[in-house]
Amino acid sequence: MPVGIDDLAIYVPKLYIDYKDFAEARGIDPQKLEYGIGIKKMALADANQDPACMAANACMRVMKKNDLNPQDIGRIYVATESALDESKAMNSFVIGMLEQVYGEDSLEHAGGIECKFACVSGSYALYDNANWIRAGENGDKSAIVIVSDIAKYDIGSAGEYTQGAGAVALLIKNNPRLLAFDEKVASTIIKNEYDFYRPFGKETPLVNGVYSNLLYLIQVRKALEAYKEKAIKQGYIKLKEGESITDHIDYINVHLPYRKMGEKALAYLLRHEWRHLPRWKDITTHLKLDEPIPKDPRGTIESLLADTEFMKADEKFRKEFMKTTYYREVFDKKMSSSLEASAIIGNLYTASMYMGLRSLVEFEFGKGFDLYNKRVGFGSYGSGCSAMVFSGVFQEGYKEIASKMNLDKEIGTRTKISINNYEKLHSNTKKFDEAFLSAENEFILVSIGGITADRAGFREYCYAS
Repeated sequence: MPVGIDDLAIYVPKLYIDYKDFAEARGIDPQKLEYGIGIKKMALADANQDPACMAANACMRVMKKNDLNPQDIGRIYVATESALDESKAMNSFVIGMLEQVYGEDSLEHAGGIECKFACVSGSYALYDNANWIRAGENGDKSAIVIVSDIAKYDIGSAGEYTQGAGAVALLIKNNPRLLAFDEKVASTIIKNEYDFYRPFGKETPLVNGVYSNLLYLIQVRKALEAYKEKAIKQGYIKLKEGESITDHIDYINVHLPYRKMGEKALAYLLRHEWRHLPRWKDITTHLKLDEPIPKDPRGTIESLLADTEFMKADEKFRKEFMKTTYYREVFDKKMSSSLEASAIIGNLYTASMYMGLRSLVEFEFGKGFDLYNKRVGFGSYGSGCSAMVFSGVFQEGYKEIASKMNLDKEIGTRTKISINNYEKLHSNTKKFDEAFLSAENEFILVSIGGITADRAGFREYCYAS
């Protein structure tokens, strides 16, 4: 019996900062943000919002969409890298909020944990819950996996251009309407790295951006190699001479710290997969360029980055390759729709790839393409670092889900704020009771801490109807 994603729901804060205002304030060319990074709007959490209430809002939306009551749910997992407590799991906050609506103790049976491994943790949570259902441990109940984060970087840093906030709740069950996961093919790579990390007590991360981007590409490529071996063994894919596994994946959905990174990831993976195929000679002949080779082809990432002559030549080659019809055809058919939401929401950390899936389904369906029986490959990456590659096939019932999708409507009316107000939010000078917007039909944060020491950090939420 197939297991996978039956439905999903999103929650995106209604505040945003416009890329033109941002560029003007930082003294940079707006085109660097629009085309160099691929961002037009960055969603911002209001003063009375945090990752837990965003997760609860997304979860309740998926439950209401599907007329689910608490007894239908056996597990609730939250994957995040925006933890609120070093001990108390975020899903306990979420269950507490949901029980304000569904009744006290109504979800006490719905076990789960908070998952953390940077941006890849949502994929691990999906993998765990899909196997829980396959093993028959679920008692005919469904699981909900929620990915929720606030991407926040230091003001003036390179990462400041890649912020965002939001949550996606995924309903996992037998015989899913939307997407069934391919079994026994999920492949992971893990390594101890410090490309991106956030020490205890620090609200924003420490990032080695160039190193992290290259590590992302390399680790996803390694996971793809392992996935390819499994997919062929399981009989999902049969490669003929001159073919690449990318020829057998109908859609490619990857981690999106920013839109342009998705485009670069596709170029990197295609170059790796096509390099030894006959088509590569046609490509290099067309480009009138040979693909550059580093001085130490088997060297470390550090040696690659230190090889400045190679890095410069490789960047030039990548840009030229991305202009070719070979690349553009794959990008337009297999990836472009998954990037639409990223441009108007921003970086969602754990939720970014799943917002990409949500985007892919809506915009491909809107173009009139039939997704039924099409395979989508996922390239998930989390700094620190781990990558996971897996796949799934769209099911016949996907149209029921896709036909009701409307990103603008689901986000709701949005309010643009000034740079000054953005910086107030960023510096946490506005308290939870000084929010810019009035909440309606959603969970919000109403209190932090108490008058006694034993309630330090105590967080309270309410449902604003």
